[in-house]
Amino acid sequence: MIDDFDLLPRDDAFDPFSVVLFKALQILAFLFFVALLIVAPEAKEGKVDSKAEFMISLDWPDNHPDDFDIFVQDPIGNVVWYRRRDAGFMVLDRDDRGGLNDFVLVNGVKVPTATRQELVTIRGIVAGEYTVNFYHFAALTGKPVPVTVTVQKLNPIVTIVAKETIESAEGGTERTVVRFTLDGKGAVTGTSHVARSILQTFSRTWQVGQQP
Repeated sequence: MIDDFDLLPRDDAFDPFSVVLFKALQILAFLFFVALLIVAPEAKEGKVDSKAEFMISLDWPDNHPDDFDIFVQDPIGNVVWYRRRDAGFMVLDRDDRGGLNDFVLVNGVKVPTATRQELVTIRGIVAGEYTVNFYHFAALTGKPVPVTVTVQKLNPIVTIVAKETIESAEGGTERTVVRFTLDGKGAVTGTSHVARSILQTFSRTWQVGQQP
């Protein structure tokens, strides 16, 4: 009887298609919101970009007991090596001492690994010439060891700048593998194999009382 006075609105006829369509729109709106949360850029303030521009690897035969060290010097004189693992934009990511430290910890137990490799990454661009040397720190076998140095440019695509293999038999010897030059945008403008001692640079630095 109350309906006779139109005090309450009349219900429209039930339309299941409209209900399903409304629910589908709700689901789409929710998925769109979740997608925005996923792709929203993070705040950049105070964040350090660890993207590498170049990677330099020093490899020698698996399970070999000899110890080789990599030295890389940038155009402004910074040198990265096992006693200074972070210099300028360069980082020594792996220091391999041959048979002395090649292991991983598994449940507190040292498990030996076969790989013999040192890695340096360059995470920013300084224009000029870079020098890549290796030092045969300990020669335990007394036999020639093939040592391979690979320089890779990582951006925008991975390209090999240089790959050289040199045999070394005598401990305490330093060898220049490659020198490469970059322009201000990080493009490689030249390479050479002219020998240049980085250890002599250290010697001159120590003579004036500075730390390398």
